Amino acid sequence: LRLATRRRLQVVARLVFSAEEAGATSEEMQYPYEKGITMVQPGGGMAGFPARELSGPIHGSSGSKTPFFGMVTLLIQAAFIGVFYQSKLDLSRASNTDSSSIYNFYVGVALMMFVGFGYLMTFLKAYGLGAVGFTMLITCLGVEWAIILECYMGKGDLTVDFMALLNGNFAVAAVLISFGGLIGKISPFQVVIVTMVELTCYVANKVHFLKQYEDSPLIQDCGGTIIIHVFGAYFGLAACQVLGPPARDKLNGANYVSDLFSLIGTVFLWLFWPSFVAGGLPGGKGQTTALINTVIALCCSTVVTFGLTQIMERGKISTVPIQNATLAGGVAIGAAANVVDPFGAAVIGCMAGALSTWGFITSPMFGSVDTCGIHNLHGMPGLLGGLFSVMVPQFYKNTGMNSAHQLLGLGGTLGIGLVTGAICGVLLRITDAAPSQALGLPGAPSSKPEEFSDSAHWETADDIPKSQAAINV
Repeated sequence: LRLATRRRLQVVARLVFSAEEAGATSEEMQYPYEKGITMVQPGGGMAGFPARELSGPIHGSSGSKTPFFGMVTLLIQAAFIGVFYQSKLDLSRASNTDSSSIYNFYVGVALMMFVGFGYLMTFLKAYGLGAVGFTMLITCLGVEWAIILECYMGKGDLTVDFMALLNGNFAVAAVLISFGGLIGKISPFQVVIVTMVELTCYVANKVHFLKQYEDSPLIQDCGGTIIIHVFGAYFGLAACQVLGPPARDKLNGANYVSDLFSLIGTVFLWLFWPSFVAGGLPGGKGQTTALINTVIALCCSTVVTFGLTQIMERGKISTVPIQNATLAGGVAIGAAANVVDPFGAAVIGCMAGALSTWGFITSPMFGSVDTCGIHNLHGMPGLLGGLFSVMVPQFYKNTGMNSAHQLLGLGGTLGIGLVTGAICGVLLRITDAAPSQALGLPGAPSSKPEEFSDSAHWETADDIPKSQAAINV
């Protein structure tokens, strides 16, 4: 037993010595596979495995550097758009669409909130509990607060029905979008602050500026492109900008398992996005049109994302655009989903997928403060969809849309989101310390917990990934 133990210690010593000779940092030696380092024994072979020649990071089998797959995929999608130009919507049986049970739409939207948004944000390797857990908190707290606010502001009394529940979930989506930019950097107390403040601003914008409860609303936006995505994205980005970049971001990253869990969220969002866009419409032709167009837009943004990311990443498919930009078609189509034809849905879906993919790969703005890339998934595609709705009356007849009103609603919502988000950011800075420390109570912690780590606010298992600073402590 002593001999075997001594041999194992010698193997470990040789591995560490080899890593140090190769210039590996202490953090890379702590998590060699996450950092793309293969620790090989001197003389060949990893511990316990036969010697074999290894080159480069272990990220799966090597692929072709020629973006042949991407170019072919984009060409096929371009051909499909040409075919869709000849398409027509058959709405002869639209009255049979299940509009009698709004509960079905509510369940779909609720699944998007709890599972879709929650698991999409689990890409952070040490913040899975916070991603899913705080999403649950925001949804439950936010639905209650949104029902109260929207019923009193919009209807004048607290009359609760399934439409009120559905609108409550729509409102919560704006907060979860903002949370995507702030995740990992704010405390549970600050999560509550963001939820309460943002929903108040969101409902005020929806009811008083966009006039969604009046007989003649300022804008048409059945899928929340402007009302939800633009407002939620730029509210969150303004708050992020005021709050500033994280002091420590060593854990702001993914590993193989967390990326897989994130893709689960992507799939749930993709599947139930049509309910999100069409659930608030009355049953009939408009609702059926919105359901069909949302699926087409999502299909197109997905295909474009797969093709474009392989071209822009020089032969490899990048995970982050697949987790996010594939959904951009659903973001952009929302404002006009019930009035355009499949060709229009295909065009806006492709454009949104391309714009979002470009954003995630190049990170043109807010990269240092935007944890999940909400500017690339919700901000830019939301602006694109809003501008698309401005042009819709020029190409489609009898839409009931007013270009000037759509543009006013888009610009006003963008401005209101930025201003109110910046105010919320100031509140977050004031409460950046723990509440007990901010209030000067005894026993308050002297330093801010580490960002992007569940261990700061949750009881966690011992094998949670840790930064080198936490290891030293």
